[in-house]
Amino acid sequence: MESFPFPDDLLRAQQAWHAAYRELAAPRPRHTTVLRRRLLKLSVRIQWHPFWATPAGRVPAAPVELRRIPPHERRRVRSA
Repeated sequence: MESFPFPDDLLRAQQAWHAAYRELAAPRPRHTTVLRRRLLKLSVRIQWHPFWATPAGRVPAAPVELRRIPPHERRRVRSA
């Protein structure tokens, strides 16, 4: 698996996106409108992050790898 130098703020946004998605997917979620708005805001932040304009971010596999990083490893990945 290729390693990408994801910036910490991008990793945190992806982690927050996953957390909000899990909360929304739970049985009988509370505050669904708030969670959906949070998902939308985080999706925009992730999609338009400056990292995607760098050579490493233009690699087609980079977005997939960002989503695949396990939550416990996200804290250890540092930007270059």
